[in-house]
Order: sequence, then C-alpha cells, then structure tokens
Amino acid sequence: MNDVREELARRVLVCDGAMGTMLHAAGNSLDSPLPALNLTDPALVATIHEAYLGAGADVIQTNTFGASRLRLAIHGAAGSVREINAAGVRIARQARERAGRRAFIAGSVSPAVTARGRPSADPAARAAAIREQVEALAEAGAELIILETFGYLDELAEAAAIATSATGLPVIAQATFSQDGRALSGETPREVALALGELPLAAIGTNCTLGPLHTLTIVEQLRRSTGLPVTAQPNAGLPQRVHGRRFEYHIDGGYVSRYARRYAEAGAALVGGCCGTTPTHIRAIAEQIAALRADGGPGAGGTARGRRTGAARAAGRPRAGPADGDGRRGQAGGPDRGGLAERLARGEFAVAAEIAPPVGGVGDQAVADAGRLRAHGVDLFLVASRESPRAQLGSVNLSLHLRQRLGVEAIATVTTWDKTIMALQADLLGAHALGMRTVVCETGNPPLRGDYPNVDGIWEVDSVGLIGLLAGLNHGRDSDGLDLATKTSFHVGARFNPAAADLRQEASRVWAKLRAGAQFLISRPVYELDTFRRLRGLLSGAEVPMLLTIAPLRSAEQAEYLAHEVPGVMVPEAVLRALAAAGDEAAEAGLELAVGLAASARAVAAGVVLAGGDPAAQVRLLGAL
Repeated sequence: MNDVREELARRVLVCDGAMGTMLHAAGNSLDSPLPALNLTDPALVATIHEAYLGAGADVIQTNTFGASRLRLAIHGAAGSVREINAAGVRIARQARERAGRRAFIAGSVSPAVTARGRPSADPAARAAAIREQVEALAEAGAELIILETFGYLDELAEAAAIATSATGLPVIAQATFSQDGRALSGETPREVALALGELPLAAIGTNCTLGPLHTLTIVEQLRRSTGLPVTAQPNAGLPQRVHGRRFEYHIDGGYVSRYARRYAEAGAALVGGCCGTTPTHIRAIAEQIAALRADGGPGAGGTARGRRTGAARAAGRPRAGPADGDGRRGQAGGPDRGGLAERLARGEFAVAAEIAPPVGGVGDQAVADAGRLRAHGVDLFLVASRESPRAQLGSVNLSLHLRQRLGVEAIATVTTWDKTIMALQADLLGAHALGMRTVVCETGNPPLRGDYPNVDGIWEVDSVGLIGLLAGLNHGRDSDGLDLATKTSFHVGARFNPAAADLRQEASRVWAKLRAGAQFLISRPVYELDTFRRLRGLLSGAEVPMLLTIAPLRSAEQAEYLAHEVPGVMVPEAVLRALAAAGDEAAEAGLELAVGLAASARAVAAGVVLAGGDPAAQVRLLGAL
C-alpha cells in the first residue's frame, strides 16, 4: 500500500469514528482507562475496528487515546504503556486482515495530560510520555501517527516534533477548537497552521469539541493558511447526559455526511468522526465521498488540497440589529413594582431580558447592554450560564454587579456541575447577604475542552438537589439539616424544556423540581408554541408561573446547528426553510418569527424572557408584548 502521504495527495481518505464513546456505549465508564481494554477485552475493541472497516474507513485508529504514562498512572497502569500500545496496534492489524481490505493503521495519541491536569504537569515528563508512547506504537507496526484533540498549541507542536523525529512515520497533527474559533490556548486556525507548517508533517487538521457545522469554518481557515493536506473529524454534536455519568449523542449519519462532503469540497484530504460518531456515520461519509469521486469532485483524484472555496458565512454570526425605534415599552420602570416574585404574585405579565456573562472577566459591556434595555423599561434581567472555557464573570457575581450598578433585579442562573454542595451553599448564603433573592437552578455541563465530556464535571447534586438546598435554606436548615442562625428568602426557579423528545418524561422531571421547592419555571428557548402548550397541559394542576424564553434566530446556519447538533432543541422544518430562503435577510426573518411568538406569549405564559444577546433585537421584541 502507498505511503499515506501519497494517498492524501491523490484522493480524499475516509477515517474511522469514535473509539472511546463506542466503548462507553458498550458499558464502559469514561472514568476508566479505556486503552486497557486492549488487554482485558480485545474482542470488543476488534469488533469496533471491524465495524469501521466494513463501513468503508480507509484509516482506522488504534484504541490508544490516553495510553501514555501520565494518563495511565492515574489508574495505576503506568507500567503497561508499551504492552497496551502494542496490543492496540496488533488488534487493529488483525482486524484489517480479517476484513480483507486496504486500510492504514494509525496510532492514536492524545495530549499527555488532560486540560485540567496541565497546570501541574512537568513539561519534561509530558514530553517523555509522548516519546515513550509514539515509539511503542511505531515498534508495534503502526503506519502513521495521529495526534488527536490537542487544545494547546505548544503541546501539539512539541508532540509533533517528537513524533516525527522519534518514529520516522507520517504524522497528522490535529488541534481542537472552541466555538469562538480558537484553540484552548487562544490561537486562531491560521496561527495554528503557520506554527505547524515549520514541521515535516503529513497533514494538519482538527478534531473533537466542535460538531459538523462549526468544524467547516475551521477547515476553511486551515485550508487557506497551509499547503499541507487538511483533516477534519468533528464530534456528533453536543453530548447529552442521560443517566448519572453516561452520555449520548444524537446526530444522524445523514447530517454528518453532508458536512463531510463540504469538508472535501473545501479542500480536506481526510474526513472522519470523533466523539459520538459510529460506523453508521462513517458509512454515510464513505458513501458521500464515493459519490463525490463519481461526480468528478476532489475525491476523484489529483490533489485534494488544491481545491479551495471562499469562506462560508460564520455560523450564528449576528448581523447588525435594527434601530431601536419607538415601539411600545415592555414595562414601566420604578422601584415600587417589586421583583419577579412580587409581579408574578400579583398576576402581572413579567418581562425579563437575558444577559450572558461576558468572556474576559469584565462586566462593563453587560452593564451597558442592560442599561440600554433599562431605558426601554426593562428592569428584570436573567443572567444566563455560559459554557465557555474562557475566563468570565460568574452569573452570581454579574447579577450582584448589575444590581449594584443599575439598581435592577438580576436573576442568577446557578449551575451545579462545577461545585460541591458545600461550595454552592457558601456562595448562595453570601449572595443572599448581599441582597440577591431570585435564583434559577440548572444542572449544567462543563465546557468541552478536548476530552471526554465528564472529565471536569463534579455534579455532587443536580438541579433538583440544588432546589432542595435552597428550599432548606429558606426553612432555616443547611445542607446537613442543621439549623441556621436565620432563614433565607430565596425565590427559587427552574428550567424546563418544551422541546424534549419525551414530553411525559420531561413533565415528570418538572414535577420533581416542583416537589423539591421550585416556585416558578422558565422554558428553554422555543421556536414554536405547540410543544409548550402540550407540556403545560401535562403540568395541569401545578399552580406555578411558567415563563417563555424567546431567542431570535440570527442565520440559517445557526438554525441548522440548533436543530441538528444541540440536544433538546426543536426548530420546525418550516422555520429552517424560511431562514434558508431568506438568504442575506435571514437575521431579519428570524427576528420576525420571534416577534410572532412574543405577540402570542401573553395567551400561554405568565411572562417572557427575551434572550439572544442582541439588545436591539430585544427592544424589537418588546414592541410585540
């Protein structure tokens, strides 16, 4: 078989998909050392390889992600590095022989430590761990090395230099990027490409963290910035926590394969999948690439990397909002109107605007946005949680900041994934002492940082447990049931999802929140009202105010991303078609659709939360209320 460098120059190769999340789906914990299954359950690993080969993969990756000394040491297996890596190559080679088809065996290599463990890692030990692993893979017969899911450019460049010099094998270096289009260490795709371009690599690319749509933007930027072949292996959207510490992905093969074809058309030379992708996804990708070859596209021969396209519109990029206009003001301000609890108790239709914590740790822009909305009569603000790896103000701190600077009621969204129950209790008591009274409880998820989705999650309690904690504080009891010196007076809210796939199960979950002590409910963003009405019907008898969240769609790309890649979001087909047909006017079309929802809100809900992060659009929505 030709060297993989020759094949990358000749045609588009199909790589396999996830190994770790496939093993997880088979019942293995993501907290366990999955590469050790090469020794304890080689038949399971082989079955996954064979399934990918049968689906049409041209490259299969060994089950050695995380099989370096520092990662294995966490599980007491540091002494088995060479044995585990050698077994990983052997299992893959034997699977190829049984399949009877041509395919490259790629040694999979992760960063030597997780993003969370990076600050305490010794750089020399980190480099030594990479060297030991790539040498073991090469000695066992790997035909190339794929460096996967590197969020920090210095580590990727270091690992690439070690792998190329220590093994003599072709090396593919793949960085992982966040939704802001930068690596975890802050570099743009262009900066990553320029830094890696000095090394004798077979290809550079991206994998993990991002789903299909946002990966396309990264591929296009890499393609414009390098003469090397480019690779793309997206996740199957965002993970959804289902039971305990188990996760599932829900994107189908058709959606992933459509983007795989677009990667190839943009100049990618290797396409495959990462977390959540399965043989079904890879089969669909292989069929798309075969069809592209048949059509005479970049997969048909010649240099795949020679084909370039202009940049697609950035997914979800907000257009300039319309002028504020006069419009009706949502509510008259005034300190005598009370907060959310008082307004809901009076039966008043409540209007709040959502503010997201700004990235960078400075709240000036949030204060300016809130001040602009306050001038239009809004004096209730919901401070959302933000799943971003970047430095940012916490929602409680920003809420207190808005209250102090503007004299408004700011409702903090408190998530449970990042703190123990004792830390949550301390923060909430401190916030109460400073005047905060209204809190929305969420379980939440940690931002993806290029590893399995539960690496950084704590989840000592979920949203139901947090509601129970607040209810206990309101009764003068701490988390252990001991008496406090005084009772708190929190107004406790919870989220619910009208677009849940199983509305009865969602209703059961909401009832659990109400029994724990939730006093009002706020929906996830909705893009139609039928599911909201159905869920409200399942909650009949619950005397609790329900607020509707409305977030204008800004582009056809954003709508497609939400519909296909974000669990628990339902964007109707009619809305997707309307935004696609609107072309450059998609932002205006999305806003008009949201205005229609706002106009109907009083008939179905006790209030609304105007989300989306664009004060001009939020002001437009006020006019419909």
